[in-house]
Amino acid sequence: MSIRIMMVDDHPVVRAGLRALLEADEGIEVVAEVGSGTEALRVLDELAASPAGAPDLVLMDLNLGDGIGGIETTRTLRARHREVQVLAVTTFDAEADIVGALEAGATGYVLKDSPTEALIAAVGEAAAGRSILSPEVQQRLVARMTNPATALSPRETEILEVLATGATNREAAKALFISESTVKTHLVHLYDKLGVDSRTSALRVARERRLIR
Repeated sequence: MSIRIMMVDDHPVVRAGLRALLEADEGIEVVAEVGSGTEALRVLDELAASPAGAPDLVLMDLNLGDGIGGIETTRTLRARHREVQVLAVTTFDAEADIVGALEAGATGYVLKDSPTEALIAAVGEAAAGRSILSPEVQQRLVARMTNPATALSPRETEILEVLATGATNREAAKALFISESTVKTHLVHLYDKLGVDSRTSALRVARERRLIR
């Protein structure tokens, strides 16, 4: 039987190219393609209620433009349809994206520029519920595990991502529903982990290490 797939990506050209690549394999059938997280959840619900049933696998881009992002879509999707696997297929290899997607329930994480054979193999593994990570992603996670003292917590990553938009400490606190003093405390820990002494340096190092985008 073919592996039934739904693709979620906000770029029609990317979807078309990926669809052509996947459907060249006789063991894969693309049953739906959508351009947003909201549409993905709606279409998946409809497919699950149809005679054919839900797809085996959803290929999820993480950067979906406006609206629900790929990580949050993955989390909601997996909560509603535990039988449907999710494979993150994206251009981003930032640590925050990798960890976020896996914690949200993604079975695997591969980069869009992976060789065709590797991508097809990843689809088969993920559809079967087996974890699959591209080599670059594996290296980043190994580095995180072997240096736990310097790994950023989810909250620290959130704060850095907000500050990267140019927000002040007060604005970051408001956006994350925490106090300004809490933001400052996290920054002290961040500076220590990253070996820096300023916000500018922290953002530069975090980007160099791909801890944030």
